[in-house]
Amino acid sequence: MRIGIDARFYGSIGKGLGRYTERLIKHLEKIAMADEFVIFLRKENFEEYQPQAKNFSKKLADFSWYSFSEQKHFPPVIKSANLDLMHYPHFNVPLFTPKPFIVTVHDLILTHFPTRRASTLGPIKYYFKQLAYKIVLSRAIQNAEQILTVSEFTKQDIQKFFGYDPQKITVTYEAVEAFLRPQMPEPQILEKYKIAKPYLLYVGNAYPHKNLEKLIEFMKKLPASHQNFQMVIVCKPDYFLKRLQAEVEASGLINKFNFPGFIPDAELGVLYRQAHAYIFPSLYEGFGIPPLEAMSQGTPVLSSNVACLQEVLGEAAIYFNPHDANAMIDALIGLDQNPNSRQVIITKGHEQVGRYSWDKLAETTLKIYHQAK
Repeated sequence: MRIGIDARFYGSIGKGLGRYTERLIKHLEKIAMADEFVIFLRKENFEEYQPQAKNFSKKLADFSWYSFSEQKHFPPVIKSANLDLMHYPHFNVPLFTPKPFIVTVHDLILTHFPTRRASTLGPIKYYFKQLAYKIVLSRAIQNAEQILTVSEFTKQDIQKFFGYDPQKITVTYEAVEAFLRPQMPEPQILEKYKIAKPYLLYVGNAYPHKNLEKLIEFMKKLPASHQNFQMVIVCKPDYFLKRLQAEVEASGLINKFNFPGFIPDAELGVLYRQAHAYIFPSLYEGFGIPPLEAMSQGTPVLSSNVACLQEVLGEAAIYFNPHDANAMIDALIGLDQNPNSRQVIITKGHEQVGRYSWDKLAETTLKIYHQAK
């Protein structure tokens, strides 16, 4: 077979989608010897991907995500590659895609949170954006040969909203990889980012469904035993982070928060390892890699009890109601009741991470490619 993969999200420019796409391709290169692959990339990441197998090649498709250009000009480029099958690792499938395709649907966040608060657009532009989203997502799901998704929760979500045949939806759990060791001592890295122990850690984006505003109330209500804690939020600067920072400043708790910005993976591993706990107050997730990254580094996880998180994290996290700051505090106090309870949750975390594998994801995905054709 000759298979195309839309890798325009590949690498750091695509955030979580970029990591999924990058690792899928990396692990397919190790096992997919009988097929040919064409990897479509943008100018920003064209040099970042260098094929490591002779049957993998790359092709420029420099079209912005969710754009008219993507809809009009990407299909001819796909057609010119003489493919048997196309894989879109996200729902933004061109309406007139010229080849049979499979699509990965990571979540239905925009279906669950259709609010202008999650956008910088004005009301008219936002209306048309939501309309386009619904059309493109619906067409992608209904026309796909097969659908891949990253949790049973999202599989059920797709069935609920779109009535798609469950026999054609396959769950391929994501995973985490080892962090490289940094070149400088770990205390120096904390000093570099002005991080003082003890601290709680959040890694991810600041979109509204992440519920980070609740951390302000949480920090304000911390008991005397935890008043010396700092809240470290690792997030690339954007409109939503600036909005959160403004709310923190207005609360008078700016000295309790630290926003170090983007941090390279090797140094991020240090922040995980040195944290007292990782906290995840999200209202909705399709999978949730950061909590697993924390577990892989021996960091206890305090997590929201909604969406897929109990499915993915199992018994390796302490859960709380994300709408209740007092419940979040109870989770933290529960973790700190005694050294044994902390060690138990750390051990369970290592075991939970071991259940997931990028190799397994690639193997399952390759099987679906052949079934779809």
